[in-house]
Amino acid sequence: DWTDRHCRYFHRLISSRVLLYTEMVTSAALIRGKALHLLDYDMAEHPVALQLGGSDPYELSEAARLGEERGYTEINLNIGCPSGRVKAGSFGAVLMEQPDLVAKCLAEMCKAVSIDVTVKCRLGVNNQKPEVILPEFLSKIYDSGVNRVIIHARKAWLDGLSPKQNRDIPPLDYEIVSRMKRKFENLHVSINGGISTFSSAKMFIDRDFDGVMVGRASYKTPWDILSKVDEIIYQDISKRKTRFDILMKMVPYIKDHLEKGGKVNHITRHMIGLFNGERNARKWRQTLSQEAALEDADETILLKAYERMFKYQEVEPVADVA
Repeated sequence: DWTDRHCRYFHRLISSRVLLYTEMVTSAALIRGKALHLLDYDMAEHPVALQLGGSDPYELSEAARLGEERGYTEINLNIGCPSGRVKAGSFGAVLMEQPDLVAKCLAEMCKAVSIDVTVKCRLGVNNQKPEVILPEFLSKIYDSGVNRVIIHARKAWLDGLSPKQNRDIPPLDYEIVSRMKRKFENLHVSINGGISTFSSAKMFIDRDFDGVMVGRASYKTPWDILSKVDEIIYQDISKRKTRFDILMKMVPYIKDHLEKGGKVNHITRHMIGLFNGERNARKWRQTLSQEAALEDADETILLKAYERMFKYQEVEPVADVA
């Protein structure tokens, strides 16, 4: 419900270089459920990785093949999600307890496709000791043919904590991820977890990590995070943009979506944070939150919300001076 195709289209307008990820799609939904519409995306989103969830080697290899056929840049196996639904389906973070099965799944996926197969994982789950299990886990996935991993620098507690609590309560341990990077010199290691600003993301790049994954901060404050990536990380100054430029490019996208039978708030819900940090940005947020779901809402709501940011400028009262 977060990084759907509309969210990714919007984020791609802000940065042409970041690697975007789909929502997690289960291999069972694609192979048994034939829900191939879950693979739909706009070519403008590239580069984009298909994130899969599952634990059946055959289903995952077939799902990876379908992803490559549809032009995805990368196939990512999620072994970090701690939700109860995922745990019940025997995939996600619970697979940290089954490294041999993970390795088998990845080996089959690597055989099925010619594009990169990658892994997103945790430091461990429940009472596992990361310093013991993480090196074994990384060794097995590397031997399976995977050479890129994203490590969320927290353990996951699969009993007693909600998915939201699992993003906040288990303590972060960036140093063990750093040690894994040094130990596995041939493994491309990206770090994830608790990274909420562009400056902190850049700090990890400067510390010689191969990459940084930023999740919710990119969603809630997309401009603050994504607008700096192309120029500062990739030294690409050819396409400098403003927030208003992004807004105007989304207008025809929304219009096209409406003509296909969609609704305005399918798209605008992802844009609420675009002006975070700007004066009177709450007028932008209020307009999109309250009016985008109305029956007569159309693409002009973006300009309406933008104009209200300036129409309702708040002026501090000035006391009379005798």
